[in-house]
Amino acid sequence: RTTQGTLPGATRGAESPRFALSAIPSPVYLDSWSGLGSSGAGLMPRHLGPGDGFPDHRCPSAVQRRIDEFPQVPARCHRRRDRWRTKVLTTNGRWLFEGIKDGITYALLYIEGGLKWLPWPAVVLGLVLAAFAVGRWGLMAFAGFAFLFIGFMGLWEPTMDTIALMVVAVILSVGIGLPLGVVGARNQTADRIMRPILDGMQTMPSFVYLIPGILFFGLGKPAGIFATIIYAVPPVIRLTNLGIRQVSPETVEAARSFGASPLQILSKVQIPMALPTIMAGINQTTMMALAMVTIASMVAAGGLGDNVLRAIQKNEVGNGVIAGLSIVFMAIVIDRLTQAVARSRQEALQSGN
Repeated sequence: RTTQGTLPGATRGAESPRFALSAIPSPVYLDSWSGLGSSGAGLMPRHLGPGDGFPDHRCPSAVQRRIDEFPQVPARCHRRRDRWRTKVLTTNGRWLFEGIKDGITYALLYIEGGLKWLPWPAVVLGLVLAAFAVGRWGLMAFAGFAFLFIGFMGLWEPTMDTIALMVVAVILSVGIGLPLGVVGARNQTADRIMRPILDGMQTMPSFVYLIPGILFFGLGKPAGIFATIIYAVPPVIRLTNLGIRQVSPETVEAARSFGASPLQILSKVQIPMALPTIMAGINQTTMMALAMVTIASMVAAGGLGDNVLRAIQKNEVGNGVIAGLSIVFMAIVIDRLTQAVARSRQEALQSGN
């Protein structure tokens, strides 16, 4: 605030500059915080407090520090964590993770070799015949166009790498998800345990799944497939569970009355009638696996995702667009094929065949 007054030691009656008076409180105000009376002879405050209109510059107490600062984990806990990680992952768990890594690598190399050994006309013809088998003429034309586009753009080998990664991830995801879905449908306790776990798996960002893959397997294709499985397995678990639960209890009771065992009821009644829903889950798992395989190029998984990542790093817009279109075309073909298979199975089930 700016007031008229006299500076301490100045001649009485002389007017002090406004800027000086604006910087120093008036003698009346000094009396409230200096403890020196109204003369204003001293300018050392006894304390500055929020109630006086000034910020509190006192050192914080121990209680205030505990409130303001987040508690830190003791150093001994970090050492124990590091020892546990080294012991479990590096020493005792090496045989397990190396075995899983070798199995994934062997399956991947086998499928990659088979896809690259086939001439491109055979692959395109196989896709066209698959579309013809499900009775979709438009899908036949689009499948032929899509994979011819990929080949003419020089992306045939990366596409085969991506398909191999996706096939391995989908096979493992279905192999894990189908039994878990059946267990969840037949056991209410298992369903209650799995439900929050699946919710968490579907909530986390996709990049987070790359961390355990790198931790267990290091950089490379096994890490990418591991992350893809974690990301893509929830839909097939959920929809398998849902499909089996939706089977009519009267149908199950009729099979039981004819002397069918629980295994026969599951394999010959529940799973066939739930197959359209299960196929929808496999379709969703396949699409999520394709999306994650592309992201897995960040951990050196290869495939078309590697072309996209390289184009982003080098700002090569044209190469990025071509690689992106190839991924989109491949995703559309795979999605329509799996949906057509599920639809044909649904029609056959409704017709009684």
